[in-house]
Amino acid sequence: MALNYAAAGRRVFLQGRDRGRLDAVAVDCTKAGAEVDVQVLDVTDRQAMAAWIERVDQTTPLDLIIANAGVSGRSADDPDPLRTLFQVNVDGVLNTVEPVMPRMTARGRGHIAIMSSLAAFRGTPTAPGYTATKAAVRLYGEGLRGKLMKDGVAVSVICPGFVKTPMTDVNEFPMPFLMTPERAALIIRRGLDRRAARIAFPLRLYWIVRLVAALPPAWVDPVLQRFQGKE
Repeated sequence: MALNYAAAGRRVFLQGRDRGRLDAVAVDCTKAGAEVDVQVLDVTDRQAMAAWIERVDQTTPLDLIIANAGVSGRSADDPDPLRTLFQVNVDGVLNTVEPVMPRMTARGRGHIAIMSSLAAFRGTPTAPGYTATKAAVRLYGEGLRGKLMKDGVAVSVICPGFVKTPMTDVNEFPMPFLMTPERAALIIRRGLDRRAARIAFPLRLYWIVRLVAALPPAWVDPVLQRFQGKE
């Protein structure tokens, strides 16, 4: 997404925990002509996130903020992986979105994008915690869209399927319609450009997920239990 937006005349702010990865992306964005600022910060740190976002917005009013940080499985050294899922996937979104909301509404413009997932439409026995976190931010974003519309602030909820990244590279189960990150970024960018309420893809998997969510649990649960999950 950063590379997709990087261009002359644009300023891109990158935040994450890995300095090496951030710097590598920053170099590519700079080559594309963008002005880039890098911040090493944990998205679960509410006060630090608020201080950084408010400082950035004070000097460069943000047009678009993408709440993208997320985890999907268990880390070997994490004693409480379920709590971590919620801290990163839910609290991380709130820590990213809440500091900028009053500033955007005061200006009467802005765009908030929240990264959910196609997993948000139906809880699964293979990943109950992950699906719950993605459902929470999906519903939060959908409600927020109606709330902020009158103030001129758009909200888009992004619901991708499987995208080939380090997060999915460790999956040992089939991932239907797996796509490249470049293709996913292009789809997301097109949706954000038109301020779409929901950006869900790939469409075939989206409609399959919606169908599964509409069927009675007694039909669906036995089938879902057969699929391999992710630790």
